[in-house]
Amino acid sequence: MAQDRDDAKDGKSLIDTGRRGLMQGAGLGAALSLLGAVGGGGFISTAQAAEGGFPSHKKWKIVFVNHVTTNPFFVPTQYGIQDACSLLGMDYQWTGSATSDAGEMVRAVNSAIAAKADAIAVPIVDPTAFDKPIQAALDAGIPVFAYNADAPRGKKSPRLAYIGQDLYLSGYQMGERIVSLIDSGMVALFIATPGQLNIQPRLDGASDAIKKSGKKIDIQTVATGATVNEELSKIKSFYLGHQDVKGMFAVDAGSTQGVAQVMKESNLPSKGVHGGGFDLLPTTVQLIHEGFLDFTIDQQPYVQGFYTVMQAFVTLASGGLVGPADTNTGLKFVTKDTVEPYLNTSTRYEGKTTKPQIVPMSGGIKS
Repeated sequence: MAQDRDDAKDGKSLIDTGRRGLMQGAGLGAALSLLGAVGGGGFISTAQAAEGGFPSHKKWKIVFVNHVTTNPFFVPTQYGIQDACSLLGMDYQWTGSATSDAGEMVRAVNSAIAAKADAIAVPIVDPTAFDKPIQAALDAGIPVFAYNADAPRGKKSPRLAYIGQDLYLSGYQMGERIVSLIDSGMVALFIATPGQLNIQPRLDGASDAIKKSGKKIDIQTVATGATVNEELSKIKSFYLGHQDVKGMFAVDAGSTQGVAQVMKESNLPSKGVHGGGFDLLPTTVQLIHEGFLDFTIDQQPYVQGFYTVMQAFVTLASGGLVGPADTNTGLKFVTKDTVEPYLNTSTRYEGKTTKPQIVPMSGGIKS
């Protein structure tokens, strides 16, 4: 898949790009602050917050089309959707494909258009398949947002805005972390489904950062498959055939968990092997705590749902006068030094419980 690599030539421009994305999302933070200000310094209920300053309105429905509807990664995303809908007096539907079938997803978008949804959100996991259905929705007066995955760099999509992590930048920053850990030798980069737009840009970014470093690192790209068991099997097989590997890193949640499990099973840190990846599956978090994985990257799936509903609400409430904006949902490296809160709390924000709650701040805030 062709990628625009201009950013890779200048590390500073990449960081600036990420900062601009975060600033574009600042309006959402301001909106939340205004809602939170209702009632002054006391405590307010969700109902009070929802009453805020907004006039009464139709209970708008946003249809979320997803590429892996049953994947545990998207549990906190669905909680974010539920919480934002409750706050703003909206409704939602969760639909799509369980197996990343773009055709099935397109049919779900078309069904949402036929059902006269008020807004649609869809991960653009294929570079061209979604262009026509998105344009058809817009022509019908239905705003469409991309979340979690966007069209390739350099390709214009008709969607109104993208809400999610800057995928190429996150991969590039992972690549920079890899070269800070490893000076030379073989490094394996594992990817569940090569070419898919929610993870391929990460692999491209990581590869570019490693190559730009000038270090004598031999990159081996390994496809692992769509299921956790398949991913673990492929990673085990790779290690058994390449026991001189210096690092094993993954760009998706299932492969990252598989890397962590193989790192523990063969006690690879004791042999000088480093590992890392993406997302916060419980096994991954636990094995970081135990010292078998160097890091994982939190892409904050809760806000990918919450902010998408917020953008849809503002668009609908303003009659389209307030334009949607691309929103970078951020990147957090989770290491042994910072993993403790992920182990010691169970919240909707990480998908560990259904219970709504406000989590007290404890100690300083780590970026």
